Amino acid sequence: MSKLEKNALEWSVFTVGLALVLATVGFLVYEAVSSPGSPADLSVELGRPERRGQVWAVPVTVRNRGEETAEGVQVEAVLRLPGGREERSELEVLFVPRHSQREGWVYFVQDPARGRLSGRVTGFEEP
Repeated sequence: MSKLEKNALEWSVFTVGLALVLATVGFLVYEAVSSPGSPADLSVELGRPERRGQVWAVPVTVRNRGEETAEGVQVEAVLRLPGGREERSELEVLFVPRHSQREGWVYFVQDPARGRLSGRVTGFEEP
């Protein structure tokens, strides 16, 4: 049997492919070793209310500034009205990856302009 020789193009493709594989493996190992794995750091931002038929829709942005993904994020929005009355709305966000954000909507019957809106994360799961 004769031994097949590789030409310069084949060697170039092999070298580039090997370099990419080694760089990827090196990056993954570096991330696994150097990342301290801080927990999810979640915050809630409520946007400008919009009238939608008989209700008021309020956009909600959930941000995760932490190093871990949060799953099943529970968000509570509260509309505090004059006279001590409150209206509550809830939103569940399935997951918020690290260093990212997710958006959703909550609904209120009362006009949010008549009171004060606040939002908070009430809980989440670690994956």
